[in-house]
Amino acid sequence: MKKISFLFAAMMFAALGTGIAPVTAGVAHADEAADKAAELAKKSVVRKEMVKPLTEVQELLEKKQYKEAQDKVNELNAFENKTAYETFALHRLNAVIASGTNNTDQLATAFEGMVSSEFLKDAEKLRLIEGLAGTYYNEKKYDQAILWAKRYLEKDNSNAQVKNMVARGYYLKNDFNSAIKQLNVMLAEDESAKRIPSEENLRLLASSYQQLKDTAGYAAVLERVVQHYPTREYWGDLIYRTEHKPGFSDRLRLDLYRLLLVTKNIDDAGQYVEMAELALLAGLPAEAKTTIDAGYASGLLGTGKEAAKHKQLRDRVYKQAAEDIKTLDAGETSAKNAKTGTGLVNIGYNYVINAQAEKGIALMEQGIAKGGLKSMEEAKLHLGMAYLQSGNRDKALEVFKSIQGTDGAADLARLWTYVRPAEAK
Repeated sequence: MKKISFLFAAMMFAALGTGIAPVTAGVAHADEAADKAAELAKKSVVRKEMVKPLTEVQELLEKKQYKEAQDKVNELNAFENKTAYETFALHRLNAVIASGTNNTDQLATAFEGMVSSEFLKDAEKLRLIEGLAGTYYNEKKYDQAILWAKRYLEKDNSNAQVKNMVARGYYLKNDFNSAIKQLNVMLAEDESAKRIPSEENLRLLASSYQQLKDTAGYAAVLERVVQHYPTREYWGDLIYRTEHKPGFSDRLRLDLYRLLLVTKNIDDAGQYVEMAELALLAGLPAEAKTTIDAGYASGLLGTGKEAAKHKQLRDRVYKQAAEDIKTLDAGETSAKNAKTGTGLVNIGYNYVINAQAEKGIALMEQGIAKGGLKSMEEAKLHLGMAYLQSGNRDKALEVFKSIQGTDGAADLARLWTYVRPAEAK
């Protein structure tokens, strides 16, 4: 936000000048009487008796003798029957003094008088209002900063910096509900304009929900953060919260690990081991092999006291993976002859992870169409993952968006829609 010294460099001296307009008589040309500019010029009157003291004030200000300048201004304020322009000029001088002495309250009073006058253009008034809001913000006077920022937005609602000032002012004064309301309005504007929201705004919104202990609100914002600004840390937090939602089925634990793996959030040897074992139980030794390889590549497997056990697991996984490739066709025949589609879905996904995506996806779709599945939503989740791994992201998103329920499958499907293509393969 703008500091008070910068405020006048940019908003007073540059925009308005340091001197008083050299108008000492109040007679306008007759042929300009109807013109608005001429009418304003007619009102821009400084009487002769005030010209000298005003000039003296300006000289004192140039020497930064603020106390002496203030004394002079106070004397001029006592003059009777001041013209509108003389009053405006005194407000402006008070503003310069306030700027030099860091007197924000005096600055606000002076600005109020200037903004209410007719001697500034609307754009100049807005610059003063914005500057004062920023000054209050820097001084941590958030109520006043919000008041002036809102006053600005009433005249110009397009300034993102001023909107941010309002949201942050509410947050810093611990009014988290108002911060959330302001930020959601800003995010809705981003969405309407098809703009990506700033990471800073999303993080501030997430923190506001956290301060209110609104876990649902926080998680919803966290999804938006991951969608636009994915990092390992954001992903880890989101997956953890998904796993611990009420009703999340332990049946989906392997699917949870799949997300942890692609987002690089497995940071413990035991997690690699458990994921590999779950993949073996699911009849997917090729996936178990991929998991073990990732664990060794990370340096978490094959070292320490458990190194020998890790090697035994790797040998077993490699052996089963090699044998599985030889029996895929036989498994397909058995699955096609089964009464339900469970076998087709499972063998189809096995083909996918064995680099035969087209054939595998066809079998999975046959299995889903055949029915008799323990969990249709889980089967669709795996089909969406298969499409994603095959590179058909559009079809994957279509499948993911169709998944419903409260057991966690729909939550995981939604998270998969945020996974970048390079991570999914």
